[in-house]
Amino acid sequence: MTLELPSPIADVAANARLDVDGMLSPFSREAVLFADGGRHEGYAGMRALFEEAVIPVKAIFTPDTIRHEDGQVVVEGLAHGDFKGSPIRFTYRFDLDGDLIKTLEITA
Repeated sequence: MTLELPSPIADVAANARLDVDGMLSPFSREAVLFADGGRHEGYAGMRALFEEAVIPVKAIFTPDTIRHEDGQVVVEGLAHGDFKGSPIRFTYRFDLDGDLIKTLEITA
């Protein structure tokens, strides 16, 4: 089953290719990503997270549900890769600003 994800969230499909530049492209330059207990600001902060925690373990997120909640787009699914506990179910909470992601919170 293929989910119909709204743009720019659908652009996060670059994760399946482990393409860091593609993963950054749907975010605003000032975006903030909350993950792994940390706050990763702007392209530099997110790039560091992707290059240190996503690419080395080939972590690929596959969404299976989507809903709108409190003004956010909430996407859930499994992430699999070369990491302990794989696969793990994650929830992604997106705040959008037009065609860009302004904040993303990832929780397990």
